[in-house]
Amino acid sequence: MLKLTVPDMNCGHCVSAVTKAVKGVDAGADVAVDLDARTVTIRSDASADVLAAALSRAGYDSRPAA
Repeated sequence: MLKLTVPDMNCGHCVSAVTKAVKGVDAGADVAVDLDARTVTIRSDASADVLAAALSRAGYDSRPAA
């Protein structure tokens, strides 16, 4: 399980874009977004680096959540 903070995520469109970016890397990933906390929790077989790169390509910087 990977939990990331995505500081620029602030609306429903952002949630959709982040989810789509993760699913583009691993269609079977389980993605849970907490918009208020600006975090995304991902259960995936893909590595953290690959997932973070997918978010970056979608326009969202991310970092490990505290």
